[in-house]
Amino acid sequence: MSTTSKLSKTEVDALIAGLDGAEALESNVDGLSSDKKVRDFTFGSDDLSLLGDYYALRVINERFARFSRTVFQPMLRVQPRITALNPTVKTFEEYSFSSEAFMSLTLARIEILRGNLMMVISPDLISKLTNAYYGGNLAISKSSKRTEFTSTEDRIIEIITDGLIEALDIAWSDLIKLEFSDLSREENLQFASFVEDTEQVICCAFEIQLPGSDPASFDVIYPLQTLKPIAAQLRSRMQSDSVDSLSWTDRLQQAVFSIPLTCTARLTTVDSKMSDILQYKNNDIVPIQITGPLDLVVENREFFEAELGDLGGTIAISLLQPNRKTEKT
Repeated sequence: MSTTSKLSKTEVDALIAGLDGAEALESNVDGLSSDKKVRDFTFGSDDLSLLGDYYALRVINERFARFSRTVFQPMLRVQPRITALNPTVKTFEEYSFSSEAFMSLTLARIEILRGNLMMVISPDLISKLTNAYYGGNLAISKSSKRTEFTSTEDRIIEIITDGLIEALDIAWSDLIKLEFSDLSREENLQFASFVEDTEQVICCAFEIQLPGSDPASFDVIYPLQTLKPIAAQLRSRMQSDSVDSLSWTDRLQQAVFSIPLTCTARLTTVDSKMSDILQYKNNDIVPIQITGPLDLVVENREFFEAELGDLGGTIAISLLQPNRKTEKT
């Protein structure tokens, strides 16, 4: 047998108050939708707006561009100007389609974000860096189409990418400490084990102004999904590189290291009388003897002892030891 009980007056009043509140809430929502624009949001969307205006990423790229100058300087023998271009988002298929298939690809694992990044360098830039590193001219013509790098170029790629990964680590350090591991290298975008073709990636391009040559560029590619966990940090207003984050001592050191010096390979010296020198004329022959190591002279100061040789058909010197006279001073 069922039993029934009546609601008390207090309970009835509470129910009525609840209905009135629901009607008021509905009217407020209607008013909100009419006054303000509301857009649909799909969870899991790869829309660029999910990471805001990318302000922090642009600052990181500016810092990376500056730090990476020291990576290229030893090869170019000058400090190049490197500019960070604005990041763009596209599918990996679109990026691959707009690039040559044969490229230098370096893939690194970002453990803290459980994702990867890929560094892309064109074979023409690798050829120029290799040529400059061994004393050649930067203004070389574009290389013919090929499918592999030489062993010498592989070594240059290793030096460059290791230095750029280190510079990237420093550039990110103010926002989040990233550790890059499991570096692997590939040479064909079509077969790169990076992401699916349909996945969106963030393309960070950097332009290098090379002396006596056309500008070159290289890219750093992040999968959009990799950076989503730090979307809030990427919206933060980091200090821009326009206000230099280096200390004055670091800037002074960079300025000093950028001072051009004149280096001369001196084969030998000849003692001669003033009367003989005054009688020298065109086509005269002055006999010399090279009896020992030659001197590398830096700004009129004997700096290193060296021996003469050649490297790949180019005359070169091999440094043996610091000059004993210089050590004494």
